[in-house]
Amino acid sequence: MTDAGLRHGRASLGLSFGVQGVAFALLVTRIPAIQDQYGISDGLLPVFLAAVPILAGAGSVATEKVVARVRPSVVLRWAQPLVLLALLGVGAGRELWHVAVALGVFGLAVGALDASMNMLGVSLQRAYGRSIMTGFHAAFSLGGIAGASLAWAGARWELSLLASYLPVVAVLLPAALVGSRWYTEGKGVAGKGAEGTQVGAGAGAGAGGGSGSAGGAALSFKLLLPLCLIMTFAYIGDSTVSNWSAKYLQDVLGSSEQLATVPYNVYMVTTLLGRAVGDLGVRRFGAVAVVRGGSLLAAGGFAVVAVAPGAWVGMLGFTMLGFGLCVIVPQTFAAAGRMFPGDSDAAVARLNIFNYVGFLVGSPLVGALGDAWSYRGAMLVPMVLVLATLVYARAFGPEPARYGGGHERPRTADVG
Repeated sequence: MTDAGLRHGRASLGLSFGVQGVAFALLVTRIPAIQDQYGISDGLLPVFLAAVPILAGAGSVATEKVVARVRPSVVLRWAQPLVLLALLGVGAGRELWHVAVALGVFGLAVGALDASMNMLGVSLQRAYGRSIMTGFHAAFSLGGIAGASLAWAGARWELSLLASYLPVVAVLLPAALVGSRWYTEGKGVAGKGAEGTQVGAGAGAGAGGGSGSAGGAALSFKLLLPLCLIMTFAYIGDSTVSNWSAKYLQDVLGSSEQLATVPYNVYMVTTLLGRAVGDLGVRRFGAVAVVRGGSLLAAGGFAVVAVAPGAWVGMLGFTMLGFGLCVIVPQTFAAAGRMFPGDSDAAVARLNIFNYVGFLVGSPLVGALGDAWSYRGAMLVPMVLVLATLVYARAFGPEPARYGGGHERPRTADVG
């Protein structure tokens, strides 16, 4: 694999992450419009919303089996257009079964898309020999902001779902297909490690700066479990912000309806900014230190939100949450790749399932605790779960295995 091939692969994968961010935001931010268009009752709506992440988990499981026969890039090449077409189907239908089928396809395709995108990201990071994974997730965050902005414009101008979705899909679908020509899994780059052992995407035991004893081990759920828990905790925190920040600011902290929309936007922007510089932090300080720092900052954010006397202090807490949580998910995927370098695709596919577990658990958990106890107290639960990440932080690899700076592995060439 040439240096140019790796750069093209990195750019095309970044585009894929960005396109997925747009598509996902366009769906979740127009849920009220979807409910109105299809006449979905309040009682039935949670069933539809829960079905999407459940089917996405099934799609991730299926992807683990599929990539044993075909490359992840092939899965991604076909899953991304399917996601976009399913989004268009959500906007184009009229009957309840139309949206049920469209959301079902969207869920399955998203599971395959998320898994294969992160498989390629882990493989490219290994080929580069330094942390680049957080940058891919920054592209997703940027796409999410763009998608939410497009959804806001569609709602402001009272556009139908089809009128909102069709121009976006018409632009992004060809772009994704063209970009898919340059997907690469970094299989061809390998160098000599400090001990003279072969490292790189195609290496076996010890490849990619493996994490200690698990470096050459076959995939073991017991070894992967700490990362699965961390992924779940991170998404419980994320879903708490996305689903409850507006209600919390307005009902608990007494803000106006307009001001209540601000915390999630602040969270999205700080997530983007944190991810944009996250790889630099990993190269300088190592993944373990960055994840620990992010966990402490996120836990502090939940604590500030829980005790905030007013709306502006609450927004400070949500700002801290964006900067804290942003690094955990991409570094968890990267850690799975380092832990099982010979079976990283399967490790990423299994880990990806817990993305959806956290998303499913987080919102109902906080809502139930808020109703039964108090919403201030409910914010302490994700705080404790995020703090539990500190217990498992060593799963992100021993300190000498960190990428970048003075700790970067020798490579055959600098790929930029």
